Amino acid sequence: MNKKVGWFLVGTLAGVLVIGPWQSRSEAGTGPATIRINDRELEVTRVDVGARGTSAGDMEIVRTQLRERGTLKVIGRGELVCTFVDSLRSRVCRGTYALPRGKIVVGGTILYRQFYDLAVLGGTGLYDNARGSLTITRTHRSPVRNVVFIRLVG
Repeated sequence: MNKKVGWFLVGTLAGVLVIGPWQSRSEAGTGPATIRINDRELEVTRVDVGARGTSAGDMEIVRTQLRERGTLKVIGRGELVCTFVDSLRSRVCRGTYALPRGKIVVGGTILYRQFYDLAVLGGTGLYDNARGSLTITRTHRSPVRNVVFIRLVG
């Protein structure tokens, strides 16, 4: 083997090994997109841990069934766990929306569950490293149903 070719290969390999770790940054699995679906509330559980009634530290756990818009076809589930930060309505929430091609993780503050926005913090599968926002708008009271609008920016 030619000496110049050998040194070229050694240099190239060294460069890959030195620069490689900085190139391992993960890009989002999906580009800008909008997801519009419906949900139906299955269960709301309240955990009263402090003073009787709503107080700081109490929890609210919400399970929903995600449905294709305009049909009754179930396409996934939503799970939201909230912790109250005062004795009124303010709560900090974290949730997961499991869809056919991956999961979307959301979080933020909710004052009223009839209408709220949460940040999209990431996800798995198609939604790996997703960012954006989720908006919930109540459409029916009994049974509770909502429109779920997810805006992904990448």
